[in-house]
Amino acid sequence: MPTPPLTEPQLAESLTALPGWTVENGELTATYRATRARIPAFYADVAAAEDQADHHARITILYGTIAFALNTHDAGGAITAKDTAMATRIAQLATAHEASVAA
Repeated sequence: MPTPPLTEPQLAESLTALPGWTVENGELTATYRATRARIPAFYADVAAAEDQADHHARITILYGTIAFALNTHDAGGAITAKDTAMATRIAQLATAHEASVAA
């Protein structure tokens, strides 16, 4: 059964617990800044978490930043609880890898 999209109030509440995460073009997004030496390990840990959750982000790595964009394909590209759960896990991993939200 597909995961239902979050309602606007549910999404707004979820964003309060996800500093640095926003909604852009229908995706839950955030960009983190880290040293170039830390990004590969951060990415590897995120990839492992994605595989474990069977939910994957679009990831862009560029000049000391790593950006994430999440939505749920089986919900028609809407943002669901799967996305907020993965964003929470990514934020935890960012802290562990000393990555900070890019301004």
